[in-house]
Parts: sequence; C-alpha cells; structure tokens
Amino acid sequence: MRSRLLVTAVVATTVAAIGGPAAADGTPSPAARGTAHPAGAPAAPGRPRLADPHPCPDQPGFTCSTLRVPLDHRGKVPGTLDLQVATADNTGAPKGVLLFLTGGPGQPGVPYISRIATQRLPELAKDYRFVMLDQRGTGEFGAIDCPRLQAEVGSSDIAAPTSAAIEECAGVLGGRRGLYSTEQTVADYEALRRALGVDTMVVDGVSYGSFTAARYAVAHPARVRKVVLDSVLPHVDPQADDGLYFVGLHAQARVLRDACATAPACASDPAEDLAWVVRHRTAADGVKIFDTIVSYEFLDPTYRDPNPPGLPSGHGDLVGALHAARHGDPARLDTIIADLAPGGDPVTSYSSGLHIDAFCSDGVFPWGRSDAPLGSRQARLDRTLRRTDPRRVWPYTLATSAGNGFTQECLRWSSRPAAEPPARLPGVPVLLLNGDHDLSTPLEWAYEEAAHAPNGKVVVVKGASHSIQNREHGHAGRDAVIAFLAR
Repeated sequence: MRSRLLVTAVVATTVAAIGGPAAADGTPSPAARGTAHPAGAPAAPGRPRLADPHPCPDQPGFTCSTLRVPLDHRGKVPGTLDLQVATADNTGAPKGVLLFLTGGPGQPGVPYISRIATQRLPELAKDYRFVMLDQRGTGEFGAIDCPRLQAEVGSSDIAAPTSAAIEECAGVLGGRRGLYSTEQTVADYEALRRALGVDTMVVDGVSYGSFTAARYAVAHPARVRKVVLDSVLPHVDPQADDGLYFVGLHAQARVLRDACATAPACASDPAEDLAWVVRHRTAADGVKIFDTIVSYEFLDPTYRDPNPPGLPSGHGDLVGALHAARHGDPARLDTIIADLAPGGDPVTSYSSGLHIDAFCSDGVFPWGRSDAPLGSRQARLDRTLRRTDPRRVWPYTLATSAGNGFTQECLRWSSRPAAEPPARLPGVPVLLLNGDHDLSTPLEWAYEEAAHAPNGKVVVVKGASHSIQNREHGHAGRDAVIAFLAR
C-alpha cells in the first residue's frame, strides 16, 4: 500500500533459475527480451518454465529471465503474459531462494533486487538466493498504462481521481478488468514455484506484499514453511471498511501524539490541531491532508524534523505546521501539501492502472464486490456512513473517509471480483512486523491480522514508519526477520 516506498513479499525455496519481461496486454513489447503470446493464443502446456536467462542490466550478480503465465488462471479468458524475474547468481545458497515481491499494488520488483539483497539484507543474502518478480501489470515491459489516472494520482492510494480518469482506465483494460487481482497474482507465484521445481517456500511480504504473501499461504498451505508479514495489510476484510480507511484515519491521532511525547515534548495536542484544521477546511482538503501525512511518513517518521531528506530546507516539521495552521498561519502546511502533491509517477515504476484493478477486484465494500450494480453503490455507501460513529475516524471526518481514493476509485470500477480466501492462516510460524509510526498500514492492522495466525508473533519497531525491511533507519526490525529466518 502507498506510494513512495518499496513494498515486498519474500519467498524462500530450495534452488533454481528465474524469469523475465511481461506485456500487460498480452502483446509483445519491442524492448522485451521475452515476447507474450497474443490474446487468442493458448497457454503452453506442461510445467511452467523460465526462459531467456541473461544478466540483469546494471545489477551485477543477478540474472533476469522470463516466466510465461496464463492471462487468466481460471481458464475463461485466453492469452498469456510474460513476467520478468531476477535471481541472484548464488545458486548453491544453503537455505534456498528468497522471492522478494513488490506491491503497491503497482510496483515492479526486478529493478530493486540489488538494493534489497546487497544493501538492506546482506545477512540473509549469505544463506538465501534472492529472487524478485515484476507483478503482472507492472514494470518496464508490462505496466498497465492509464495516462490520466497516472497523471492525477500516480502512486497515491488516497488521492481521488476524476471520473474521466477512471473511465479511461476501464477502457484501457476493457475485457481484462479483474485479471490483475491478487487471486491471479497468487497463481503466478505458484507457477513460479513449479517452474523452480521446489516443494515448499518461506513467504515474507511487506505492505501489499503482506496481503499477497498471506493469500499465497492460505491458497497453498502445504507449500509454505514460515511467513513474515511486514507493514501489514490484513488479507481479509470481514467488516468491509479497509477501503474506507477507518483504521488508518483514526490511527493518526495515536501516532502524532506519540511523536509529540518524544523529548522535547510538544506544548499542544497535535491530534486536536489536526482535527481543528480538517474541520475548518473543505472536505477535499481533508483528503489532501490525509494523503500528505501518509506521504510525509516516508521522509520523516518523527513528523517533527524541520529539514527531512527529500524536502527543501525548512519545509518539514509536520506537527509544527499543523499547529501553526490551527492558529491562523496555514502557509507551512500548504507548502508541505504542495511538496507532496500526488501524480505523475513514471508508469514503469508504479502503475496506477494495475493498482485500481487489483485493489478494487480484491476488495469488499459497503456496496459489495466489484461486480455489484453501479447504480446502487452510492446509496449503500451513504447508508453505511450514516450508521458509522464519527469517532471511528477522528481526528478526521466521515467525509474524508468517503472522499479517499480507494473508495472513490472502487465506487466506479466494475470487474470480475477475486475469490474471497479463508481468514485463517496456516499453522506455520508467522512473524508480523510493524512500525508504531506507520500510517500507511497502521499497527492496529498487524494485530487484526495476528488474530488469524494461530502461530503468529507481533514485533513492534518503535519510532519506525512503513516498510521495515526496506526503509527502517535502525536495524531492530531487520534483526527480527534475520533471526526468524535463521532458525
């Protein structure tokens, strides 16, 4: 979930080579090393295989190749996709393979394998062979390109696009809507396992990767030995409110107050400041503020640094900017909002088209699933909001919840819904890892998911925000993962 980050899932196996480029629409990309079968062609029979191995550009020590998968694993829509995969060259790694799967949903994986394996988790790279996959609909050779949606929201989960952008994207995908859901992605993972010729895997996912990792474990319980879920997005939503972001909205009060408890303590309550600002600006501004604060965590998990990396000098200190805005000076807050405005991300680094189809096809909403009649959805959403206690989203309002990008996109998106998985995770060891300053996937979600893990353990990384294995400033969270996977 969310934009300015690398989100991941990891799978540990025993051996093998891995594969490459994917064309999102089933047609060959001129730059692709592996071509995709046209939409009417049947999938290749027999066991999946990895084709066209070659050195990964600008990533020495890693090999790229191609895995061909059905466009529709249910077998109802013909065609195939070529997915790009990268693997480390240490084929004799004693503990097998770590398959690091990026999320969003919308990010590719192959471009990041060197950073993850050699810079962030070198301790694990000694024992595991790292592998990363460009999820279907992402990457240099396979990204779904919806130009207006990409320009308006880019990699933001929360910014709401126009109806015209959503309609354009629906037209881009056409009859392929629903074929980029997590159900299809999980089947790609299983095809990769079969191509590798291995029996069991250890699955580790970050953010949306935790969602896909958990769903893989549920779909193929005999194929997993351990599961790590980092920056947790629950893989089921029985209360049908994750898309409304009730938990994330309410969590901002806890996180900002905790940030202010660090010495020197704030002289005011940042949650009250935020609540006042939201109620004295427009509903659209409430969504912008929510989006800005979730983006800001990737630059400054303290929320109080006046000069965080990634912003111009003096443009930080979110807590101070909220306090100033409450007392008549909104300039600092408006500057941060402008600095972190969404949209325009390169489609090869994040596909907003993949994001909308995956999330909306996966999700459960007040109106039902993605095949619910469009005409009745708004009324059912309104009825749910009328029955919701506003305290569930404080310091925000229910209008902020209704206006966020997840809700507004999926309110207008029709597709084949993904199958709903069982809630209970397999009885294998599960490590649930979360920063207590995470606002993209708040800590509360980790405990919610832990309730479905009979052999689960929650580890909280104090002061950390989103995506521990990729972005943690210290090493405590990574040490927990290393110790868990070393046993």
